[in-house]
Order: sequence, then C-alpha cells, then structure tokens
Amino acid sequence: MSIATVNPATGETVREFAAHSPAEVEARLARASATFASWRRVPFPERTARMHRAAEILESEKRRFGELMTLEMGKPIGAAVAEAEKCAWVCRYYAEHAERFLADEPAATDASRSFVAYQPLGVVLAVMPWNFPFWQVFRFAAPALMAGNVGLLKHASNVPQCALAIEEIFLRAGFPEGCFEALLVGPEAVAGLIADGRVAAVTLTGSEGAGVAVGRAAGAEIKKAVLELGGSDPFVVMPSADLEAAVATAVKARTINNGQSCIAAKRFIVHQAIAAPFLERFTAGMAALKVGDPMEPATEIGPLATPKILEELDAQVQSSVAQGARLLAGGHRLPRPGNFYAPTVLADPAPGTAADCEELFGPVASVFTVANLDESIARANHPSFGLGASVWTRDAAEQERLIREIEAGSVFVNGMVKSDPRLPFGGIKRSGFGRELAAQGIREFVNVKTVWVA
Repeated sequence: MSIATVNPATGETVREFAAHSPAEVEARLARASATFASWRRVPFPERTARMHRAAEILESEKRRFGELMTLEMGKPIGAAVAEAEKCAWVCRYYAEHAERFLADEPAATDASRSFVAYQPLGVVLAVMPWNFPFWQVFRFAAPALMAGNVGLLKHASNVPQCALAIEEIFLRAGFPEGCFEALLVGPEAVAGLIADGRVAAVTLTGSEGAGVAVGRAAGAEIKKAVLELGGSDPFVVMPSADLEAAVATAVKARTINNGQSCIAAKRFIVHQAIAAPFLERFTAGMAALKVGDPMEPATEIGPLATPKILEELDAQVQSSVAQGARLLAGGHRLPRPGNFYAPTVLADPAPGTAADCEELFGPVASVFTVANLDESIARANHPSFGLGASVWTRDAAEQERLIREIEAGSVFVNGMVKSDPRLPFGGIKRSGFGRELAAQGIREFVNVKTVWVA
C-alpha cells in the first residue's frame, strides 16, 4: 500500500511514508480508548480554550497549511489558504456553541424531574477523503472533540502530511495525547477498525463504493455511522433568473476545487427560453479559465488529484460524446506534466450516459435544456443522488416549489451550494445519511439519554 505525497502538478513523488504496523495501530487505538475515559470528564471551558487555540494555530499558519494541501492534492493556493481559515471558523463555532447544544433539556412529564442528556460515545473513527484534506477532518473533529469524544483519523493515502499536520495542531493546542490521532493505513484496515470493540462509531466522507463498504461494516457491528457520499448536484436556471449572476456562479460552482467536490454543481438544467444565451456565456466562461500551476495565485484550475481520476474522467467524457453529447469546450487532457484536464462543457447528454447519470469528478459540466418547471424538477431529482441543489429564479412561486419538491439535503436559492458551520450538511438517497455541522452534527455522536426521576 503506497502512502505518499505525489505532486499532482508534476507527478513527482515528494515523500513516502511507511504504513503503521499492526502494533502501532494497536498502540494508538489503546491510547485513544484510555484518553476517552478522562477526556469525557474535562469541563466545557477547558475544551473550549483548547479548541480556540487550534483555531489560532490554523489562522496564524494558514499559508503553510495551504501550501501543504496544494502540494498533496493540487487545489489552487488561494482556495487552500481559505480552507485553513474555514477550519478555524468551525473550531471557533463549536468552541462557542457546543455547551449550549449539549445542555440537558428539561421535559415536562409525570416525573418529579425528567430531562434529555447528551453524552459522548467514545472513540470515533473518521475515514476522510483527499479533496478537502483539512476541512473534511475539522468539520468532524471540532464537534466530536467538543462533545467529549476522541477521534481516530484514517485519511486518504495521498494526503499523509495533511493527516499528520492536523494531529500536530491538536497536540499543540493542548489536547491530550490520544484525543486525536492519525492512522497511516490503507483502506483494507478500515473494516477491522470498525469491528474493534473500542471503536464506538464511524464517519465517512467519500465515494458511494466506500460508503457501501463502511456502512456494511458498521451495520454488522451495530455501530452508529454517518455517511457523506457522492453527488451530482443540479443547478436549475429559470427565465426570471439574473442571468449574469447565474452564469458567473455556475462557472465557479462547477470548477470549485478543480471540479472535485461532492457539492459542486454538475448538471445544469436550463429553461429553453434562456438556454441559448446561458450556454453561450457559460461555455465562454469555462473556456476562459486559467489552468496552471496551483501554487501560482492567478491559477483558477489546477490538476486533478491522481492519474486514475484523470483517466476515469476522460473515459466518462469520451463515452458521453460518443453516445451523442455535444462537446462545446474542452474534452481532453492537457499536453503538459501532471494531471491536468481542460474545462469541459457537454450539452444534452443522452439518457443513461456517464454525463447524465454518473458523478463527474473534475471540471466537466453537463447542460440540459428543459421546457418547463415540472421538467426541471423531474430532471433535478436524480434517481441516485440527493446531496445539494442550486436553483435560480426570482419568481416566489417557483422558488417555493423548487425548495419543497427537489429531493436533496440542501437547496440554495440564487446562490451556490456550500457548507457552513451554522447549517446542517448531508444528503439523502445514495448521497448518504446523517448530518454534519450545526447542532444536528454535534448530536450525531452522542448518546441521547432519557432521564426520569420519580
């Protein structure tokens, strides 16, 4: 199993790591279990002070952490620095709100005293992806640790330095050893970790296939799981929309993180009355994006994370074009070192093709023309996915129908889908289950205990 930093902009192997041995994994798991016994009793003010310190470290060293993200997975440096800043935000959010979210809730019953208590579960295993190598981890870790749990991180094998840097941040912030630890192991180790009696729950952000495997393993052990999986988010544009704003946001929404985001808009569903001007402007916007070295501030699109992702994306595009999709821009790898793919626009892919029904993880947009609102909603409701949706209309009645009838974990009206510590985040259908962030997220990994006193 290769655990290494491979620069996706050049293909150069920068640093290789030996996987943790079974003895090292056991030592870290034992330490996490022992730490939980004491950490769960640490008062909220002490947890809060340490989480604020983690935020300070993230902010003061955001450039270093941003460069590490860019080196390992290729996101533009500006976006990487912003990711470190967002991690500081989520740390502060839970430092300030966790105690209130988990306070005992009185209930009026026939008892002399009754209430609901929220208590930590124990060791939570986090299986995290490479595409947001800091944010995905911190949005789990901040609420989990503030709730009194401890975390074990099995990060993606192509971002090992990010994993170790996050472990270091929590140690420097004053969290006890064993409160948050990274495991340098391959995916084959995950099922055994879930089966270990010291692991209380698991959270995964990743592919549908990974979700099936983790969900099956957790179900076999009757353990709590939160799964945040893939998406093929719709971006619906109706005639009353502000077309200029919709187009500008559409380009950004499709290419955020080099197009490698579960909540990136991927299917653009446009009313026929405005389809021609939308397509013209959107295609021009995609074609004009600056592709290049992600360490350069002017770069808008960097490389895909791995050669395999590049190959899979190109195969999806070529098969979709061969089956009738109109290629309006891009559609090819770029002739340079690294995993670069040209920003691509496909119009009206045929039903059942990759560009119609699969998740395309890269800067490739599928545009569909529809006749009315009913058809927009029907196409937006992807048979498999249900993560997020962005809808563009200034008609109040259309807004209400789109909000109520689109099947997704979130609907953003006249704005781009994004994660926000103040709002719950997650999906339905094959996009997963459970929620991260907000009050709902911190309550996923606690025992909701009913207390009744005669």
